[in-house]
Amino acid sequence: MKAAHIMLLLLLTILAMQASAEPIRVIAIGAHPDDCDIKAGGIAAKYAEAGHKVRFVSVTNGDAGHQAEGGGMLAARRREEARESGRRLGVEYLVLDNHDGELVPSLDVRLQLIRQIREWDADIVIAPRPNDYHPDHRYTGILVQDASYMVTVPNIASDTPAIRKNPLFLYFSDRFASPQPFRPDIVVSIDDVVEKKYAALDAHVSQFYEWLPWHAGILDQVPRDPGARLEWLKAARSFAIRDAWREAARARYGAAADQIRNAEAFEITEYGAQPEEAEIRRLLPFFPE
Repeated sequence: MKAAHIMLLLLLTILAMQASAEPIRVIAIGAHPDDCDIKAGGIAAKYAEAGHKVRFVSVTNGDAGHQAEGGGMLAARRREEARESGRRLGVEYLVLDNHDGELVPSLDVRLQLIRQIREWDADIVIAPRPNDYHPDHRYTGILVQDASYMVTVPNIASDTPAIRKNPLFLYFSDRFASPQPFRPDIVVSIDDVVEKKYAALDAHVSQFYEWLPWHAGILDQVPRDPGARLEWLKAARSFAIRDAWREAARARYGAAADQIRNAEAFEITEYGAQPEEAEIRRLLPFFPE
């Protein structure tokens, strides 16, 4: 074999090793500070523990989500809660300054999200499906859909360099059946990190111990002691794998899927990269060989 050929093979091997060593970059986009934690806090913790990079983005500042507080004071409180949640998960957490409850799929917000995805140089983008009870959730889904192709177009938001390769776009799981139910294309066990996920939710005091219990009419059930209320939260909010996800879990975990207790699931959207199985396993390196 000629020396030049050997050198070329060596160079290609080195480049392949460098590529495989590059951290996977994930951006999860939710409507409110706490949405990403609920839907992807487990997988985010797994990526962070493995040395990969995760950014959570809240499209609104959460300034309407409370029964007794609101406006700038609440937005500041929720931004600090998000920061603490991110610290507990090991991820970066950004809160954009759009009003809670007033989100619409405008060009301005679309450009904000295009820039976020590009700045993070995302390999994976996770967001809600555009059918949901909350308009902010629905419009976040639409905004990310509208951004999914445009992140590759250099003349759109040209102040931020376009991504050359379209990321894998995933949907968070949900329980809505119309116009079609959620499809669990990827199911990931979070048994090893579920305590971190609960710790992240625990950081959002204004939501899980005040606003959401008040809205549900059970505020009087929330313990005052921080340790007791965390245990209350664990009992009140389950991340148990759903029966409808079990078959999809078996596709990658085999018989071990039957032992999974807690999981998160994601649907591959039609709007970004359409990966083969080998690429799915590279981007989500959590499954047994």
